[in-house]
Amino acid sequence: MFKNHPKGLIPAALSNMGERFGYYIMNAVLLLFLCSKFGLDEGVAGVIYAVFYAGIYVLSLVGGFIADRTQNYKSTIQWGLVIMALGYVLLSIPVVHSAGNHMWLLVFTCVALFLIAFGNGLFKGNLQAIVGQMYDNMEADAVAQGKSAEEIKEIKERRDSGFQIFYVFINIGGLVAPFVAPLLRQWWLGVKGMVYDAGLPALCHQYLNDAANMGAEQMTNLTALMEKANPAGFSAGDMSAACNSYLEVFNTGVHYSFIASVVAMFISLVIFIAFKKIFPTPAKKEAAAVEQYTPEERTAMAKEIKQRMAALFAVLGVCVFFWLSFHQNGQSLSVFARDYVITDSIAPEIWQAVNPFFVIVLTPIIMAIFAALAKRGKAISTPRKIVIGMGITGLAYLFLMLVSMSAGYPNGEDFRALGIEQQAAMKSQWWVLIATYFFLTVAELFISPLGLSFVSKIAPKHLQGICQGLWLGATALGNLFIWIGPVMLNKMPSLWMCWAVFLVICLVAMGVMWGMVSWLERVTGEKE
Repeated sequence: MFKNHPKGLIPAALSNMGERFGYYIMNAVLLLFLCSKFGLDEGVAGVIYAVFYAGIYVLSLVGGFIADRTQNYKSTIQWGLVIMALGYVLLSIPVVHSAGNHMWLLVFTCVALFLIAFGNGLFKGNLQAIVGQMYDNMEADAVAQGKSAEEIKEIKERRDSGFQIFYVFINIGGLVAPFVAPLLRQWWLGVKGMVYDAGLPALCHQYLNDAANMGAEQMTNLTALMEKANPAGFSAGDMSAACNSYLEVFNTGVHYSFIASVVAMFISLVIFIAFKKIFPTPAKKEAAAVEQYTPEERTAMAKEIKQRMAALFAVLGVCVFFWLSFHQNGQSLSVFARDYVITDSIAPEIWQAVNPFFVIVLTPIIMAIFAALAKRGKAISTPRKIVIGMGITGLAYLFLMLVSMSAGYPNGEDFRALGIEQQAAMKSQWWVLIATYFFLTVAELFISPLGLSFVSKIAPKHLQGICQGLWLGATALGNLFIWIGPVMLNKMPSLWMCWAVFLVICLVAMGVMWGMVSWLERVTGEKE
C-alpha cells in the first residue's frame, strides 16, 4: 500500500493525524459544550459553531497567502500547530460559569476558537501543498531520468492513491478523538460521585435562569434526573446548589478533554520537526513566458477560460448544499443523538466516530469499484459521481424522515418537555445513527475528494490557486449556514419536517447537477 510513494508521505500524514484528532474532538463536543457551559439554546450555539467552521476554511486562504508570500511553508505549518495548541490550552482552563462572568467568558471562548481556526488555516492547506510537491518532484525526477511515457503515467497515477492514504490517516485521528471527551467527562463525574446524563445540563440552566416558569413536568424530570446523577450531594431543598454543582463538574470534564488536543498538537509538532528535512518546499511558480497570440487565439482562449470558470462556479454552487447537509453531523444530528436516541451507555459525542470509521472501511471498497468499472470501459465521470453523491445524501435524510414520522417525534422543544418515561419509550435505537452515517459517508466519498479532482481538471492553469481557494470558499459558505439545522429541529411542528427540508435541498441540488452533467463532461474532457 505504501510502496513507491514518497518517503515523507507517512510522516506528513502522521503530523496531520494529530491535528485532525484535535479537530474531531472539537467537532464532537463544541455544540453540546456551548449549550452545557453557557446555557445557550442550540440555535445560538449553532451560529457560533457555524462561524468557527466557516472560519477554518476561509482562514486557509490567509494561511496559503502567507506561505506563498514568504515562501516558508514549513515555518508557517509549525506556527499553525503552535497557535492551535494555544487555543486548546485556553479552552482547557475550567473557569466556572456564572451570571456575572457570562459575557466575558463567552468572548474568551470565542477568542480561543478563533486561535484554533487561524492556526488550522496556517496548517491545513500548506501541509497538503507539501504533499503535492512530493509527487511533483517524483514526476520531475522520472522525466529527468528519461523514463518511458508508460512509467511516467504510472508515477502520475500514484498521486491519487497517495492522497487517499493521507485521507485515511486523517480519519484514524477522527476515529479515536470522539471517545476522548466522553471518557474524560465520565471519569471526572465519577471522581466527584456523579453520573452522566445528557439531558440534565439543559434542565439545570433552565432552572437557574427561570425556575418560576418551569412546568410541573419539567420540575419532575429535573428532580428525578438529579437524584440519579448526583446521589451523594443532591438535596431537593437546595436545587440551585445542586444544579450549579453538577454543571461545574460536568463542564470541567469537557474542559479536560481539550488537554488531549494540546497533547495531540504537541505530538504533531514533534513529528513534523523530526522529519522536517525530508519534506520538500513547494517551488515558487515560474513566470510564464511571453507569447504572441493573434486576436482570434485570444478570443478563443478567453472563451474557454470563461466556460471553465462557469462550470466551476456551477459545481461549487451544488457543493455548498452538500456541506450544508453533510456537516449536520456536528449540529442537528448531535442534538438528535443526545435527545432522541438511547444514549445511556453511549454518549452522543461518540457517534461522531462512526463517520471516520466508515471512511477508513469504505474508501478501499469504493476505489476498487471505480477501478473495476474503468477496466470494463464503464468509468463514471466526476460530475456523475457528484450527482450520485447528492442523491445518497438525500437518502440519509429520507431515512431519518421516515424514522421520525413512524415514531411520531415532535420538535426538540416539545420532546424535551415530555416526561422522562415518555421520552425513553419514544427514543430510537443505536442502529438509526449507524445507518444515517453510512449514507452520509458514502456520499462524502463520492463528493469531497472527487470535488478536489474536478477543480484540478477544470481550473485554467494560471488560476489553479484561486480555483482551489474558491473550493474552500464554497465549503466555508456551506458551513456558515449549518446552524439552520438545530433551529428547524427545535422550531418546526414535527421533527420529520426538519429532515424533509434537507431532503428537498439534496434532491434539488442533485437535479440541477444532473441537468449540467453533459456540459460539465465536455468542459472537463471526459466526454467528446
